[in-house]
Amino acid sequence: MPRILIVDDEPYITDVVAAALRFEGFSSEQASTGAEALEKARTGEYDLMVLDVMLPDIEGFEVCRRLHEENIYTPVLFLTARDATADKVAGLARGDDYVTKPFSIDELVARIRAVLRRSSLDLPADEERLRFADLVVDERTHEVWRADTPIDLTATEFNLLTYLLTNARQVMSKTQILDAVWQDSFVGDSNIVEIYISYLRKKIDCFDPPLIHTVRRVGYSLREPRR
Repeated sequence: MPRILIVDDEPYITDVVAAALRFEGFSSEQASTGAEALEKARTGEYDLMVLDVMLPDIEGFEVCRRLHEENIYTPVLFLTARDATADKVAGLARGDDYVTKPFSIDELVARIRAVLRRSSLDLPADEERLRFADLVVDERTHEVWRADTPIDLTATEFNLLTYLLTNARQVMSKTQILDAVWQDSFVGDSNIVEIYISYLRKKIDCFDPPLIHTVRRVGYSLREPRR
């Protein structure tokens, strides 16, 4: 049974979300501050965190950053009243999904399921460490290196990179990527693929040579540049 940590300083929100998750067969716990969220998340007992951005002590974005600094990569779905585009972009760069208040409880549950499915993407047991050029991905430990430099990825970024890497040199369409990484529980704009490709490029292709390439009108490919 997946365990969800709900972090919000509004008891009404945490109670409603907890009740909905209980009805759907999930187990959940609640926290009302960033400090409490950090303390609970450090136990490693949760499969996903529903995290408000505007907490009374530590902003949700900062909670996420601190957990990543401690190599804790619990998938995060931000649930917040901050609906500016800049906030959404910032949230997707740090977490795995972003839902604004007021929200539909059915959509929230669908998005939680989608993030859980993406974060549980499995590879064969003998493929724990994948390599391409100077890129190394360890599926077991959720670690990524480029040119021997550790790279911090969210769960969704990690699964997208893993999918491209397991299909290296092939051109994968946006539809194929959505089906493999977001799967059939995806809810939202299909441009999410382009957004996450851009996130990966900023982290992976800040090294030379670039490895993630766009094939116009076809899709994306992980390959070395043609010489």
